[in-house]
Amino acid sequence: MPELPEVEALAGYLRERAVGRRVERLEVAAINALKTYDPPPSAVSGRTVIGAGRHGKFLDVLFDGDLHLVVHLARAGWLHYREAFGSTTPLRPGKGPIAVRVRLDDGSGFDLTEAGTQKKLAAYLVTDPAVVPGVAKLGPDALAADLATFAERIRSRRGQVKGVLTDQAVLAGVGNAYSDEILHTAKLSPFAITDRLSDDQVAALHAATRQVLGDAVARSAGQRAAELKGEKRSGLRVHARTGLPCPVCGDTVREVSFADSSLQYCPTCQTGGKPLADRRLSRLVR
Repeated sequence: MPELPEVEALAGYLRERAVGRRVERLEVAAINALKTYDPPPSAVSGRTVIGAGRHGKFLDVLFDGDLHLVVHLARAGWLHYREAFGSTTPLRPGKGPIAVRVRLDDGSGFDLTEAGTQKKLAAYLVTDPAVVPGVAKLGPDALAADLATFAERIRSRRGQVKGVLTDQAVLAGVGNAYSDEILHTAKLSPFAITDRLSDDQVAALHAATRQVLGDAVARSAGQRAAELKGEKRSGLRVHARTGLPCPVCGDTVREVSFADSSLQYCPTCQTGGKPLADRRLSRLVR
């Protein structure tokens, strides 16, 4: 799933490549991906791209006349920028990976695509991003929050720190991958309970959040959209590295699996050397 650093990089790439270009048309191939109907997609035609930004993990493409295309890429969505499209024929609704296409006046443009069968990519054409339900519920930006705000937000929700850190209503922008990296850097168990964290632990978590996200944003800056996924993978130290040595201490990276996700951690760095129970294996033992 694209998280704060990747969405920030995609916005930066659009600011560099698409700003100043006029929209020929916006095409919707996956009807269920477009969550709004007023204004219609045709309202974008003839408008100029004047900016791009983000709200947490939501990408926001701004057109003149104060019109926004706000997109949540979900788990398997992505943005592919095309220097030229192979055909000028409008997309037909279908089952392919392309959900939305934006064609620009120089022949370039971008596709919003989604792999797999669970189609959860969501696009909203609005005059105010705040009317998008997911944006309206966002907490403070995880990278921008100062220590006092961060501490207040983390302690506002009692629960396992992994889940609280990825709750977008608590802090916006952190997902499954970077939460693993942040907790590893902060030397915290993903199962630590938020209201039991000491002030020093919360400060370490805040510093790790700024470091991990800041470093990822810096690595991603200037990267082409097609290169961002590889850049993300190359910077990960524990996430998706089950069975490999921890680059800090050399212990084996372990995994805990859930119904539709998993987390990775280092026992030596994070849990005092004790492996966490894998819920999937626990169910099998019973």
